[in-house]
Order: sequence, then structure tokens, then C-alpha cells
Amino acid sequence: MSLLLIEKMTHFFGGLRAVHNYDLEINTGQLRGLIGPNGAGKTTIFNLITGIYKPAEGKIFLDDRSIVGLQPHQIASEGIGRTFQNLRLWRHMTVLEHVKMARYSKLTYGLIGAFFGTRKRRKEEAENEEKAYHLLDMLGIRHLADQIVTNLPYGAQRRVEMARALTIDPKILFLDEPTAGMNPEELIEMMEIIRQINKELGLAIFLIEHRMKVVMELCERIQALVFGEVIAEGTPEEIQNNPGVIDAYLGKETVG
Repeated sequence: MSLLLIEKMTHFFGGLRAVHNYDLEINTGQLRGLIGPNGAGKTTIFNLITGIYKPAEGKIFLDDRSIVGLQPHQIASEGIGRTFQNLRLWRHMTVLEHVKMARYSKLTYGLIGAFFGTRKRRKEEAENEEKAYHLLDMLGIRHLADQIVTNLPYGAQRRVEMARALTIDPKILFLDEPTAGMNPEELIEMMEIIRQINKELGLAIFLIEHRMKVVMELCERIQALVFGEVIAEGTPEEIQNNPGVIDAYLGKETVG
């Protein structure tokens, strides 16, 4: 059984067809990529799967359960975590507060626990903080835990957003251009973090990325999208050598 299965997903904005007959299958632990020129519909696909938009047509199954029509927070609770192309961080909150806050929907001590400081509340809050620190360790930003997130360098803010997505214990992680704006050193570090998350957590990852080095070195399989349609799907080698992909997107790009 597939972890995530999408069949014939189609969507329109007004009279414009943004996504057409999109199919995808992701299994547990798999690392997949989605490439294409600007405006191809990549982020729209993420938004359709995660409930920001509702597809006009098609089916989306997570663990064999349809998630079409669910709200974004419901889909997150079902097991899809994501980051965004443009950072969406809460101003004036620390790194640790960001990661802890994202997990509050999973805490169960309720209003009574919140008002009276019950043993259950203390236990769950301690576990929440422990998990947050574990994720900050994994992403190499524990030393920034008490820093206001908007004061951090861009690359560190990207890691905070990823930690926040991971704290809900997703079954699959969607990364929308995780290395955007990073310098070469930050890019290499982020690639290692993605590998570590995939390996240590056994987490499926689906990423959008413009930097071919990232996609070609990380992903097992890649889709190439143009004008909302998949024009090729395969291994990194197959995608690099596909004439249609070269003509539509890769051109003279290299993976070095």
C-alpha cells in the first residue's frame, strides 16, 4: 500500500488549467523530487495536496484514506508536514517556542490541565520540550534555541521551519525549495540534514527544488513538470538525459 497516492488531480484558476491529470505515488522512506520552470505549477501541487486548495478533479489518498476536502490542519494531523517557499515564521518568538508551539495540537491535558498545572500537563510539556530540543539538535540549531527567530540568518530560519514541520511527527515531509537563498556551504549542510532526516526518521520526503545538484544527488525519483503536466518521471540519470526535460527546463544546467 502506498503512503501517498494521487490519481488524475486537476485544478483550475478561473479559466486557466494550472494542474492537469497529475499522478504521484510515494512509499514510506522514499525521497522524491519535483522540478520545473517557474510557473509550472509545483507549489500549486503542494497546496492542493496539503489542503490550501481543493482539487477540481482527482483523488488523494494518505495511508489509503482520502484527504480531499480536509482542512490544512486536519491534513497535517493525518501526517503531512511541510515548509513553504516563502518563510512563514512567527515574529518575536524564539526558536524553541516555534518548535514547541507547533506540537500543541497533539497535547491532551486540556483546559483543566492548563489552569491547574496538573501532573499530566507537566509531563506532556516536559516531553514536548525534550522532543523540540532533539529536533534542534538534529538540525544543528540547539545553540540558537533562545534566539528570536527573525534575528537569525536566513539559512538558520529555514532549519527552524523544518524543525517546526517535523515536530508533528509527519509520515511524509514536503519541502518547498529548502535551499533557496543559501550559499554553497549552507546548501551542502542542508543536503546532509535532509539525508539524515530521511535515514534516521525513516521519513518519506517530497521536495521542490531549482538547484539541480540538490535534486540529482538526493532524490530516488524525480518528476519534471511543465505547464501543470508531468512530461517525464524517472531516476536522476533518466531525467538528466531526457530530451524533453532538457529542452523544456534543464537546458545547459549542470548538477555540479
